[in-house]
Amino acid sequence: MNNGVRYSSRPHFSRPHFSRPRRSRSRVTGAFAALGVMSLLALAGCASADPTPAASGPAAKFSPTPQKAGSEITVWADATRVPGVKAYQKAHPDVKMKIVTYSGDANGANDLQTKVQLFDRTGSGWPDVAFTANVNDGTWASQGKTPYAAPVDQGIIPKSTLSGFADGALDPCEFNGKTYCVRNDLAQNVLWYNKKLMDDFGYTVPTTWEEYQALGEKVAKEHPGYLVGTAGDSFAPEVYFWASQCPASTVTGGKKVTVNLEDSKCTRMAKLLDGLIAKGAVSKDTVFSAGFVKSKASKVLMLPGPSWYGQVLFNSTFKTPKGQVTAAAPLKFEGDTTNYTGNVGGGLWFVSSHSKNLKAASDLVTWMTTSNDYQATAGTYPAYKQAATAWLDNQATTGYFAGDIGPTFQQAAERVWPGWSATQYSQEAIYASTVVPALNSGKSLTETLGAWQTAITDKAKSLGYTVER
Repeated sequence: MNNGVRYSSRPHFSRPHFSRPRRSRSRVTGAFAALGVMSLLALAGCASADPTPAASGPAAKFSPTPQKAGSEITVWADATRVPGVKAYQKAHPDVKMKIVTYSGDANGANDLQTKVQLFDRTGSGWPDVAFTANVNDGTWASQGKTPYAAPVDQGIIPKSTLSGFADGALDPCEFNGKTYCVRNDLAQNVLWYNKKLMDDFGYTVPTTWEEYQALGEKVAKEHPGYLVGTAGDSFAPEVYFWASQCPASTVTGGKKVTVNLEDSKCTRMAKLLDGLIAKGAVSKDTVFSAGFVKSKASKVLMLPGPSWYGQVLFNSTFKTPKGQVTAAAPLKFEGDTTNYTGNVGGGLWFVSSHSKNLKAASDLVTWMTTSNDYQATAGTYPAYKQAATAWLDNQATTGYFAGDIGPTFQQAAERVWPGWSATQYSQEAIYASTVVPALNSGKSLTETLGAWQTAITDKAKSLGYTVER
């Protein structure tokens, strides 16, 4: 069970397409500035921010506010999710809705919590439904005497529906034995590779980190300039160190966290990356920088990273031609029994505990997360298993990938290591401000582990955590 938050600084969007349903009576308001159309580079380049510490302590037993059947529900969503909400409304014209486009708390924004705190003081204004791109927002939304989020497993969404999500997908929603949200999508890491280049060079796809390291060293010697990874993205820890089962932040209960970057499962990954960085096979740049896209995108041989890399990075950003890129299973170290992986993203849907129409609110959230009509054509891998199968079928029809990514994605979705806990502080922000500058100044990851340890510890303590090693 997760006891904190983790911030996301990667793109988070989808490109749904819908058939023409019946006419809608929905009202779209401009109460908040819409995100509009943003470039992938802008979406990826914003730094994470830490949230205001939430009130601690278990929530009281959920007691719904008096219900008013047929009453209008207010829905807050980002610009990417709004078309889906509108499609739902058109298909359900009897549901009265007010749709508000807001930031979706993407890229470290904290708009939802800030507004909810205001509504808590004034006693009104809470949205009945809210989407957040921040997989961390469940912590504050589930806390306090009257949490913003309703426990959806308490008769709001059927347990049979909740059981249909991928194993571990709802972990960021579970607090004090209750489930306070549902997951929109997953961002499990896999090993992306360019099959055409691998075949041209005569290389075999690695299955272990040791084989990955050996191949990276071979690439540096035989094909200098080609890359097998990057370490300059803010989410690099979630790709490499999470997969290595490094206890960078393991919540052991309440506000207690273990931070131990001296653990061998941290140092082994740091040493591996240091060697490949020194040889030029792993870049210190971010994959979304203009320079990387212009000069290095065509030389990416392998790239461990999230499931959304396929369409978002290789197709839309790198413009890698169709039929070249595919994905292999997450890697493991030879001494490990399981090829665990990390996760880079995934959004949440909340149903408000203040809603006077829980039936309509929960039905919308259920449709947005489980319906093939929406999720099968979304831009990212659905958290709901049945929708994920339909999504993978749709990916196959695009013909973009050089192989069937389905089995790999499905396996990886169940292999996210549970020991990397969500926390109130942002691992990405700490890595970006502490480790990336050190790398760019010439220091190695191994040399920087001590400073990284101190930065995490100091931030955790400032937010009220007891830190153990």
